[in-house]
Amino acid sequence: MGSIEKMIYFCTMKTYQLNGTIYYCPVDLTLSVIGGRWKGLIIWTLRQEGSLRYNEIKRRLVTINDKMLSQTLKQLVEQDIIIRKSYNEIPPKVEYSLSDTGKQLLPIFELMQEWGEKNNFEKITKSQHKI
Repeated sequence: MGSIEKMIYFCTMKTYQLNGTIYYCPVDLTLSVIGGRWKGLIIWTLRQEGSLRYNEIKRRLVTINDKMLSQTLKQLVEQDIIIRKSYNEIPPKVEYSLSDTGKQLLPIFELMQEWGEKNNFEKITKSQHKI
């Protein structure tokens, strides 16, 4: 495919946009939202618990450091995946919960959980048969 043909191809493709970034594939857009080590785990944790405070999330994700948790929560709030609710009280209280947009991702995560359980079981079963 020549350069002009490529340009015409990309110009006629449907594009998707999120936070100023253009994507040419909806799967790529979705992976940019849930990809990385911590985003999916935070979303999954909030699914299980509903609404949690920062320290409660940190306790459940034992190996995450403060900087990474803060950055990831901020990204998820900016992407409208989670809601950050501040309460005017002393000491300050902030809770995080899934937005409606974030809840729409749950069927994807449920399928990922099923796939992980199934494939982990098959690997364990195969290795036990070798013994």
